[in-house]
Amino acid sequence: MPVFKPVGTRRTFEEAVEQIADRIIVGDLRVGDRLPAERALATQMQISRPTLREAIRVLTDAGVLEVKRGGGMSVASDYVPRDVIRGRSELRVSEVTAVLEARRLLEPRVAQLAALRADEEHLEAMRQTIVGQRALAAAPMFLANEDRFLQLDMQFHLLIARATQNPTLMRLMRSLMRDLEIAFDMAVHEPFEPGWTLDIHQRTLDAIAACDMELIDSVMDEHLARVEQRWQQETGRALVRPLPDFLRPLATRAKVG
Repeated sequence: MPVFKPVGTRRTFEEAVEQIADRIIVGDLRVGDRLPAERALATQMQISRPTLREAIRVLTDAGVLEVKRGGGMSVASDYVPRDVIRGRSELRVSEVTAVLEARRLLEPRVAQLAALRADEEHLEAMRQTIVGQRALAAAPMFLANEDRFLQLDMQFHLLIARATQNPTLMRLMRSLMRDLEIAFDMAVHEPFEPGWTLDIHQRTLDAIAACDMELIDSVMDEHLARVEQRWQQETGRALVRPLPDFLRPLATRAKVG
């Protein structure tokens, strides 16, 4: 059972919702798992019980949690509707360049560290997100399942971070992925391409499992370049700041020698 940490002094209600939702999204909490009793959970988060009850109410109304009289709180669904946490963070369009730049700097190295430290349990958790995405992509009404597909997309990237066994990197990737999700909600409206996502996730997992550092770098570069190109094409906004050569997509880096 995951241990919840104290909630900060700002936006305690929203942060409590986010913290519980994050544990579900990343798979720390699964359907049927029971949360600590209200008093114990409020103590862990260092918030008042009325504040916790409000957070629990939001998640219960969304069908994420179930509260039974005398039976405590448990996870009712592994899907967290995006509206539950999407409005909890703020991001200006002008800040998206920084988000994409930070991701290019961080995530390839996170994936390489994950390759060194991942055990079979970590790899299997990543495989299961791909299995889940594949099933959703094959369903007759994919558009009805798109939000679930995107949640599994985020889960895949967070599971890579978890495999590093570095809590600081995990927190950084959670923040980065949430900002990226908000950015694309703001501006990207073209039909989603599940086939490309499934392919790049499978190749990323294969590279991590093989502990092939060059292949990880190449696949992650392809992934990030595609995301950056899509942002620029669909918003008409360039990534304003010139990137140093070591952060450029491999195909555009200056040739030496």
